[in-house]
Parts: sequence; structure tokens; C-alpha cells
Amino acid sequence: MKENDKEIYAVDLFCGAGGLTYGLEKSGISVKLGVDIDPACRYPIEANTKSKFICEDVASIDTSLIKREFEGCSYSVIAGCAPCQPFSTYSRSAKKKLKGNEDWRLVGHFGEIVNDVQPDVITMENVPPLTSKPIFKQFVKSLKGYSVDWKVVECQSIGLPQTRKRLVLVASKLGEIKIPEFNYRRKTVRSTLKNLTKLKAGEQDSKDNLHKACRLSEVNLERIQNSIPGGTWRDWPEHLRAKCHQKSSGATYPSVYGRMRWDSPSPTITTQCFGYGNGRFGHPDEDRAITLREAAMLQGFPKTYSFIPQEESVCFSKIGRLIGNAVPVTLGKVIGSLIRSHVSELTA
Repeated sequence: MKENDKEIYAVDLFCGAGGLTYGLEKSGISVKLGVDIDPACRYPIEANTKSKFICEDVASIDTSLIKREFEGCSYSVIAGCAPCQPFSTYSRSAKKKLKGNEDWRLVGHFGEIVNDVQPDVITMENVPPLTSKPIFKQFVKSLKGYSVDWKVVECQSIGLPQTRKRLVLVASKLGEIKIPEFNYRRKTVRSTLKNLTKLKAGEQDSKDNLHKACRLSEVNLERIQNSIPGGTWRDWPEHLRAKCHQKSSGATYPSVYGRMRWDSPSPTITTQCFGYGNGRFGHPDEDRAITLREAAMLQGFPKTYSFIPQEESVCFSKIGRLIGNAVPVTLGKVIGSLIRSHVSELTA
């Protein structure tokens, strides 16, 4: 299929900072619209992609806005990652108990939009625990007339330098669609971050406002100086150990205050990844936590991806949220390539 023979248009619901949108575009799919309730998502979407952005609640959006974006296309795609933050293993609220389907209602709203708009292809990305919830079974069952396949993808297998597992679902009205086994070249922290400017805690690269490291207290600076890549707080001298770690309950949290390994993938990047004490987010050999830029690159974003205007002050919590909640760009590109191959096979 020639590049311009068949136009594939997509709408990205719950688009966030644009990881999925950017990845789909890199695969050759034209993303016409990104929708998110967070106004902070407007700048990264409009600055880095060709997509328009509207700040709307997906739960109440007028679907005519979506249908309008598919006018003139050969094939239509609705993509999305319904927020599930309270139930992530890495969330601060991970201990909350699930109550029926109410906590997953945005997945239901995604399904309602799909059934109203009836796109040719659907893709949904989410956390693996969703597969055990009744709402997921209801969502799959509601896709009448679609060939459906889903798989929990270990993101290392698609070339993301990160240990991140994600549920990926694809569905097509055009014919059978399958998610293959992936075996891309494995990438590491070193291969991703090796050329960035060296920094100390609290410093910022003069040429990149996102390559900025959080300050460290004196005790945390001493702690990271006594940390080894892949090690834990158990490697520290006794006087550096936090009181909570000295209790029996603290033994269950060995991965906080850890350093990454150069020649391994990073741990799962979270919204709090810029903080040394929030996980194994210490730089492999510099005495600091990873920067926002490093976190974004470990999520597959290019070094040039802009999350805020250059003149805007960097807010770690705001940008950390955008990066940690993003669909990895690498995963978006793989999903887009799968959809394009599917369409190509049908039109060959």
C-alpha cells in the first residue's frame, strides 16, 4: 500500500501528554484529535504533534465531535487509555479496595463512545489487573462485529528501556486482527541516557529545562553516596537507615532509595519518579535522582519533546504526572504499526 493510498485517521481519548498520539503518528497514522480533562495536556499535544486538542471530560463528550474528525478518511481508529491510577501497583492509593465496576467507569464510557461511533479499529491500553474485572469482560462482549485480541505486553520486548507491563487490546471490523509476540532489541538505561549532561542534585542543564534534578537533603545525599546500582537501603550504614525501615514492616519495601543499573532496563516510571525516595529512581552513578528529561526518555519520548513552554518554570509534580501517566511512545508506535499492517494486508 502506498503511503497516501489509504488514510488512517485516529482520535486519542484520555490522550495525556501525547505518548500514544506521538507514537501513532510515527507509525504513519494521522491523529486528528486528542481529548483529555487535564488542561496541562494541551501544550505537549499541540507543540509536538499534528493533532488538535480539546479539554473535555470523555465521560460526557459529544460524540459528534469525534465523528466529524473521521470525515474523508479511509479507515478510522479510536484509541485510548482510560485512567486507572488508583489501582496501579505503584500508586499511593494502591491499597484502596475495588467496589464493583464503579472504580473502572471510564472504561465503560470508552466502550459507549466506541459503540456509538463504530470506528473501523479500536485500541485500548491499560493496567494488567483490568483483565480480571467484570467491566473488562463487559467491554469485550460489547464489541459486536469486531475481531478482538488482547495481551499483556512486557514493554522490554518492544524495545522500551523499562520494566513495564501493559494490557493492550485491539479490535477490528475489517477482519481478524492479532497481537504478535514481540522480540525487539532490548534497550538499557545506558543506551538511552548515556549522552545527557552530567548534573548534581539540584542542578539544571542550561540548554534543557527538563533536564533538572531535585535537590537532596544532607542525609539523602549521604544515602545515595552509599547506594550501589541495583542495591537497597540495606547496603547503608545503620545510622542512615530510616526509622520505618528499622521496623519489621519496613522490610517489605526494599526498592525505595535505590539506584538504577546502567546495563538493565529502568523500573516502571511513575508520577513520582523524580524523587530519590520514591522507588529505584537514583541515577546509576551520579548522586541524584533521575531528571524529568531522563524519565521522559525512559518512557520513549525523544530528547526534544516539549512538555511546557521554555519560559515556564519547571514544576516537578505537574510534569512528573504527565510523564508517569503517559502511554510509552514506543508502545504507541508498535500499536500503530500493527494497525497499519492489518489494513495493508486487507488492501493488498
